[in-house]
Amino acid sequence: MLDIVLLGLNHKTAPVELRECLAFSKNESAAAMETLQKYPAISEVVVISTCNRVEVLMATVNMPEAVDAVKTYIAEVKNLPVSRFEGSFYIHDGDSAVQHIFRVASSLDSMIVGEPQILGQIKKAYIAATDKKTAGVILNRLMHKTFFVAKRVRSETGIGDHAVSISYAAIELGRKIFGSLEGKKVLLVGAGEMAELAVEHLIRNRAGSISVANRTFKRGVELAKHFNGKTIQLKEIPEHLKLVDIIISSTGSPDFIIKRDQVKGVMRKRRNRPIFFIDIAVPRDIDPEINRIANSYVYDIDDLKGIIDENIEERNQESLKGERIIEEAVITFRQWYESLDVVPTIVALRNKFDAIAETEIRKTMQSLKHLSDDDCQAIYKMTNGLINKMLHDPTLFLKSNGCHGDKSVYLDITRKLFKIDEGQGSEVRGRIKR
Repeated sequence: MLDIVLLGLNHKTAPVELRECLAFSKNESAAAMETLQKYPAISEVVVISTCNRVEVLMATVNMPEAVDAVKTYIAEVKNLPVSRFEGSFYIHDGDSAVQHIFRVASSLDSMIVGEPQILGQIKKAYIAATDKKTAGVILNRLMHKTFFVAKRVRSETGIGDHAVSISYAAIELGRKIFGSLEGKKVLLVGAGEMAELAVEHLIRNRAGSISVANRTFKRGVELAKHFNGKTIQLKEIPEHLKLVDIIISSTGSPDFIIKRDQVKGVMRKRRNRPIFFIDIAVPRDIDPEINRIANSYVYDIDDLKGIIDENIEERNQESLKGERIIEEAVITFRQWYESLDVVPTIVALRNKFDAIAETEIRKTMQSLKHLSDDDCQAIYKMTNGLINKMLHDPTLFLKSNGCHGDKSVYLDITRKLFKIDEGQGSEVRGRIKR
């Protein structure tokens, strides 16, 4: 039976400097999944990489070997010794791993509880895994259950009632710095999802002119159209620094977009007016050395930990409801997972055949009341013999090595083929328990 294992690090266990070193781009994540699945110990794998976490979810036949394989792979591709990040890693297996991924997708493990972006990021990671065929029976089921649980937590609790996201926290930080954002000139570097959310909050706070600088100019123009903003080229940023009050950066660049010398060169022209940089990118976009320049202030994603809105206590209460939903979901997933074992599947299959045979014999006996008790017993005996013969080969196959090691696939197909997983299957499981 395959074990479900999750290992990784997040904003609670590792500083932004380490997280940005280990972050995987979309292409890197795809390559990681393809490579990791080739290890003998790893049967299925999904890689999740966001600004706040890098996690590897696996179905494995050998947990220690799989964990070592992941650590070794990360060390090689990121050119870091294992000792540099091993202390920040957490490892969950079984119910603990299932509970963790449910909590992450439901945003109960986020830097700001209730932020909606994480679910979409996990869905993208799963789509990439299906494209690369690195998710099989176990992780396919787990991921679909994860999405269902996250949706239920959001719809049945008040965890999403308030605007809580990294982008929102960034705008809240700017508002606290200035007292009010009304009339303040803002430059958005990057035109992705984070930038779109930031724009919504900026407009709500009556910010002044908003400019967008993006690697793909066309995408920058599309975003700027939504709020009658201005689009500039990345190379125009140094000149634009003379004019703006706040810069919010959220690109996927591996290098700094704005460097210390660029800012130092414009401060005299700004007449030393304060300039604030809010860096919500991982890896970071803004050179932290800019903080050393007078009247220049840089806040990165870790600084946003301190930006908690006035409804924090309310959200925490709602998260308790979410935890209860997750506990229930972990139990139901475990029941399905255990049903993949050979014996319960064979027993359920036999019970299904027996139930069908018993129903049909009763119907037939209604019109054959002239038969003696010995005749009736003979019919029952014949039916039982037929069932034994029909199930003999499938039972031997499932019990033997004919499944070639990964029995979960064949067991899952068997349960689906004979509908002993859902609906009628729940009744079968009930009879087995009795």
